[in-house]
Amino acid sequence: MIHHFTELNAYRKSTDLAGRIFSVSKRWPAEERFALTDQIRRAARSVGACLAESWGKRRYETLFVGKLMDADAENHEVEHWLMSAHGAGYLNEREMEELVSTKREVGRLLGTMILTPGLFLLHERRTPSALALAHKQKIGEVQNTEDGGRLF
Repeated sequence: MIHHFTELNAYRKSTDLAGRIFSVSKRWPAEERFALTDQIRRAARSVGACLAESWGKRRYETLFVGKLMDADAENHEVEHWLMSAHGAGYLNEREMEELVSTKREVGRLLGTMILTPGLFLLHERRTPSALALAHKQKIGEVQNTEDGGRLF
C-alpha cells in the first residue's frame, strides 16, 4: 500500500526525468535561458508537483483525477519542448530517445492512475444524496415500505 506520493512510480520517474532534463539543459545556449530552458524545466518539474497535489485530493475522485490530468498535460508539454530542443540541435538522437521514452513511461503510469482512481482514493466515493441517505438511516428516519421502496 502506498502511503506517500513519493512512493508512486509515476512520481519517481517524473522527478528523475526532470533531473535529467535539468542536467542536459545546462549546456544549452544562454539565449535560450528565458525561453526553451525555463519552459522545459518548469513543465518537467510541474509533473511531479501536480502528482503531489493530486495525492492531497484523494478524498474526491473528480479533484484527484483532474490534478492527474494536469500532470499528464504538463508531461505532454515536456515532449513538445524536447522536440523543440532536438530540432534546434540541443539534444542528440540518443538523448532524445531516452528522454522521450521516460516521458512516455510517465504518461502510461499517469494514464493508469487516471483510468483507475479508485485504487488510490482514501475512501469510497459518496454523492451528497448517498451521504444524506446514510445519515437518515443512521438516525432512523428511513423506513422500508412493503414494496421495497423507502419513505423518509
